[in-house]
Amino acid sequence: MKFCLQLSCDYPDTAYGADRVYGDMLDQAVLADRSGFESVAFTEHHLINCLMNPSPLMFAVKVAAMTTHLKVMTAVVVLPLHDMRILAGEIVVADTLTDGRLMLGVGRGAFGYEMERLGVPMAETKDRFDESLNVLLALLREEEVSWDGEYYKFEPLTIMPRPVDPERPPIMMAVMNPDGIRACVKRGFHIQTTPLSGDAHLFRKQVDAFTESRAEMGEAGRHLTLSLSRVAYVTTSDGHKREIQERAHHYYGRFDNVFTGPGIVDNGRIRELEHHQSVERLAERLLIGSTDELVDQLGVYADAGVDRIILNVNFGIEQAQTLETIQALAEEVLPQFAGDSMGVSHG
Repeated sequence: MKFCLQLSCDYPDTAYGADRVYGDMLDQAVLADRSGFESVAFTEHHLINCLMNPSPLMFAVKVAAMTTHLKVMTAVVVLPLHDMRILAGEIVVADTLTDGRLMLGVGRGAFGYEMERLGVPMAETKDRFDESLNVLLALLREEEVSWDGEYYKFEPLTIMPRPVDPERPPIMMAVMNPDGIRACVKRGFHIQTTPLSGDAHLFRKQVDAFTESRAEMGEAGRHLTLSLSRVAYVTTSDGHKREIQERAHHYYGRFDNVFTGPGIVDNGRIRELEHHQSVERLAERLLIGSTDELVDQLGVYADAGVDRIILNVNFGIEQAQTLETIQALAEEVLPQFAGDSMGVSHG
């Protein structure tokens, strides 16, 4: 199983300064590069101070320039917010400038607050995404593309520059619904998913949907990968563990406000609301604990067939502590999974 570090650009205290936030993310990427992580990932979000990155492709190019081997993954680019005729060219440039290290995760958008304020009603995101994806694939793979759809109508055109390699970048679909996972795999896409704060039952259904549909594809599906996103943190004592669990609980009070909640935002700052789960209940569903505990928990994912785990260790924690947990993961957790992308002996 491979390991990806999510550079989540959390910005709960806006007095901290965006320059410091992005500087912290770059320092985390450099540490991940020299510590054995396979990749780093970054979201696309606008108008809010959680997962704050309005330009993930630009950030991918910067990270690639400062690192040696890390793959750079968007998780995700929100297709309904872009014009595919512009985005396609930007993707080719980003893939070229990252020396082919770009992995393009795409999605339909999950936060109603930002989507609505950017002119894309949530009720339209699925249809807009489906057409946008088809337009994007055509523009990347073909020359002289014309379109006559519901959201796109244009005369024949060719995006420039052309892709260096028609197989690049690999496209990853962000999808949580098991039926959606099946449909995306059958179209030949890699999968990014997460149960978020959901339970093991949802995770099992997501994995089963991927593995079963990939098996049905035979040789054509062998190269497809499943990436799973999880909040994680290495703690050093029971007291430290409780402190980090409480910090994660505060984070989800902000995250769920814009994900499933009312979307109450004050001058770009997401208001923290009471989370529907207790600290204890939420903690059962996150990867927060000693390195031994994390090895055991991650072993479940590796044994289930997860190819890549995306670890979000940045949820309002100070930079020095975050770097410490990245180092601890690199030294004591990642080596337990080395040598086999589909699972190894753990412990």
